[in-house]
Amino acid sequence: MNTKDKIAKRIEVAAKREAADLIIRNGNIVNVFTGSIQSGDIAIVDGVIAGIGRYTEGLEVIDAKGQWVIPGLIDGHVHIESSMLTPREFAKAVLQHGVTAVVTDPHEMANVMGSKGIQYMLDQSEGLPLDIYVNLPSCAPSTPFETSGATLEAEELRPFYAHPKVLGLAEVMDFPALAAGNPGMVSKLADANELGAHIDGHAAGINREQLNLYMAAGIRTDHEAIDAEEARHRLELGMYLMIREGTVAKDLEALLPAVNAGNSRRCLFVTDDKLIDDLLEDGSVDYSIRLAVSKGLDPVTAVQMATINAAECFGLRHQGAIAPGYKADLVIVDDLEKLAIRQVFKEGACIFRNGELQEDAFSACAAHASPEPLLSSVIQTGMMPLRADALELPLESDTCNAIGIIPNSLVTRHLKEQVARDRELRFIPSAARDQLKLAVVERHHRTGNIGLAVVKGFGFRKGAIVSSVAHDSHNIICAGVTDEDMLLAIGHVAAMNGGLAVVADGVVLASLALPVGGLLSEQSYSEVNQQMLGLYAALRTIGAPDAFNPFLTLSFLALPVIPELKLTDKGLFEFASNRHIRVQA
Repeated sequence: MNTKDKIAKRIEVAAKREAADLIIRNGNIVNVFTGSIQSGDIAIVDGVIAGIGRYTEGLEVIDAKGQWVIPGLIDGHVHIESSMLTPREFAKAVLQHGVTAVVTDPHEMANVMGSKGIQYMLDQSEGLPLDIYVNLPSCAPSTPFETSGATLEAEELRPFYAHPKVLGLAEVMDFPALAAGNPGMVSKLADANELGAHIDGHAAGINREQLNLYMAAGIRTDHEAIDAEEARHRLELGMYLMIREGTVAKDLEALLPAVNAGNSRRCLFVTDDKLIDDLLEDGSVDYSIRLAVSKGLDPVTAVQMATINAAECFGLRHQGAIAPGYKADLVIVDDLEKLAIRQVFKEGACIFRNGELQEDAFSACAAHASPEPLLSSVIQTGMMPLRADALELPLESDTCNAIGIIPNSLVTRHLKEQVARDRELRFIPSAARDQLKLAVVERHHRTGNIGLAVVKGFGFRKGAIVSSVAHDSHNIICAGVTDEDMLLAIGHVAAMNGGLAVVADGVVLASLALPVGGLLSEQSYSEVNQQMLGLYAALRTIGAPDAFNPFLTLSFLALPVIPELKLTDKGLFEFASNRHIRVQA
């Protein structure tokens, strides 16, 4: 049916001259435009709301029985790769939590595989009962201070803007390049501006005056505010404030005091990075709503922030509200505080009902592109096994610069630590002092680069953990108490062609293979979740704390665009000076 016929049919249903496909009645409808609750029947035809009022003729009628009906939720900024799931399995996980649309930045896959990685994520998103919108990676690599699998220039990004699911340019995290007017960065910004496309910011550690540069470049959102003052700066200058609550970065409670009646419509919820176990147990932006309400935010305001605010921010004209002419993306919940989700509808089709995902909703999905091109070229096993002395870290004195972990934060501390050395003046990790060795092993181009540093805050009694997920260039990152366990862990992940592992006393205790780009599993979300639970059990064996997620924390210790101290394959990196520094203090 063409657009003309669809609109004609919609008018007939709205005028009550033709029966609706579906009527939902007796629900308390949250009106996100007025901030009020209204009653009425919701008449749906061809996946679109035709009218709200008194409708009696419907091929199917659902009685909401006094429950609340809210628009489908929208996550305004998420990296699907952080769930370690393919888009199909990710969709199954988040739809259960009322999320019917996400705006994703596939820069993890792009940093590994370039334009092939972006195309893979777009292809894998086709035909799903979840709208996966894409902002194109602006910084692959994020900086020149690490070795990435690919480099994307404006010329390679430009063709993707023609794709109907591409909204704009993703988080601009290379602030020094923007501030210097780097021609490559300016070209990317110019393309997005000329097309009227959205541009996301990444203003970590940026002061109010420097935010002017982002706004002047056409950047209109940011998810890196970590306190209420930073939140107000963004709102005052005209940015949309993205309030992030992920697995590591939990900023909602700190930012919420900045939200008021005058600015709440410029605020939206995002997850950024969430692991599969958190998605299934706590949820996505539905969790943000519950948390915000528990901290005193008005429930309807919280719903607005997870629906219409995000839709308006990204120009999604037919989503984010329950109103005629809008997609019939609806969620029925018991109440607006606990937000217990009973039913989820995507374009009028029930996807989730009373705890059960309707698997048949995925049977009509288009055939997905094979991940074959991403399976064999991401782990350069020719460099394996590493030499026995590859992780040795000589120090001229017993004082060194060390990375201090801040639980549930992407930001780290720049510490000065007294450490132990052996007779050859090499660093000796100490579980008693909570001083572990951290290594980043380049995995894309066989450079042989290995960055080494001291990290404090993991709290392991023994063993090592390793991951091929290391934002943003995704080299192999490993933290451990002994070189022997670290070498075993790194070799095991290389043999799996990517993944996570926990090792202790010369034994691999648990692992999860991530063969697609070294980032994603080919297994179902439930299978990946079970293997993650096995990894967590192994983490308890080596003494890892429960206060934060060690694997996700590990994955961000290689990201040089976040303060204060990080490690890349080229060495220890200091954010404040924007340069590599010696481990030796």
